[in-house]
Amino acid sequence: MDLEQFAALRTPEGSAALDAAAGVAGGDPLAAAVALRSAGVPGGLAAAALTQAELRRRATGKFGPAAAGMFFTRPGLEQATRRVVADRRARRLRAAGVRTLADLGCGLGADALAAARAGIRVYAVEADPLTAALAEANVQAAGLADLVTVECGDATAFDVTGVEAVFCDPARRRAGTGRRIFDPNSYSPPWDFVTGLADRVPRTVVKVAPGIDHALIPPGAEAEWVSVEGDLVEAALWCGELAEVSRRATVLTGESVHQLAGSGTHEAPVGAVRRFVYDPDPAVVRAHLIAELAADLDATLADPTIAYLYADTARRTPYARCLEVTDVLPFSLKRLRALLRERRVGRVEILKRGSALEPERLRRDLRLSGDQPASLVLTRVATAPTVLVCRPVA
Repeated sequence: MDLEQFAALRTPEGSAALDAAAGVAGGDPLAAAVALRSAGVPGGLAAAALTQAELRRRATGKFGPAAAGMFFTRPGLEQATRRVVADRRARRLRAAGVRTLADLGCGLGADALAAARAGIRVYAVEADPLTAALAEANVQAAGLADLVTVECGDATAFDVTGVEAVFCDPARRRAGTGRRIFDPNSYSPPWDFVTGLADRVPRTVVKVAPGIDHALIPPGAEAEWVSVEGDLVEAALWCGELAEVSRRATVLTGESVHQLAGSGTHEAPVGAVRRFVYDPDPAVVRAHLIAELAADLDATLADPTIAYLYADTARRTPYARCLEVTDVLPFSLKRLRALLRERRVGRVEILKRGSALEPERLRRDLRLSGDQPASLVLTRVATAPTVLVCRPVA
């Protein structure tokens, strides 16, 4: 979509096309296009409306019902912050006393909208003209135009001296192609500008990719990894006055928020495989807080490089899933197949860390035929390839 097509969607005819597209989205794309053309919608407008309808359908998981009135691009939707995460961040900023915020690289406006909902005045800047226009439309659709100003411009040129805090979400996809950028120096704005913001504004938050190298985390910053229902969705750097701990894992499940904090430098003790194995939440793993979780669970690692924890007792924790270990085998396809056949196992879930095996290929090679379920954990124990046969803990 370009600015001309977007402008067409904002007309009464475009609104009607969007309504019609919403009724046929999610099915066969060719049939949907034929349906709109049959209803008299011009080809270009029909294509733009169908694209938006499909993106709105996908965006429901991030934004809920509000997605039905928002505008998206594919790269913008992929990088946009989930509403539950953005709202929580905005509440933390408001609790820290922030009343004015610069959102540098605002994208489609997800974080700007969240900050405005929390009562913060937001000055949003976006370099891409189309994305800036979509962000402004999303602000208007949310009824927050009195709290959010969207400017199309260079984030590095924005005067941050007039705001109390800065939020920056540098673009991590290439314009035009949507391909991921893995080198932070190629972000937009560039990484040196982003990390220098904290020196200019004492309260700075930077959204980063969950896979960020810990070596890139600025000294004194709090690095937080966030998961939603077990899915690792983002990381953020809380700088200056906003930093409270060194590393934090935030786990969002339903309406609950769980937070595990620590230094991220401790090492968990190593021991033998025990009766229960814990599979830590990915936010805990990426935050390097395995040792802190091990201390809470009285657990140990069986291999110092593999983030499975083992304990003698099962404890309820929001930071890990617990399975009971019934069998520990040095990996052998023949031996594993015989054991599962003996147990009449016909359905398996396969978890893996530290194993090169492909779960789907292993599933085929096992040739399961029973009626019982089991969980298989492919891992290493003291560097040796190992499979754990497990069952869920009630």
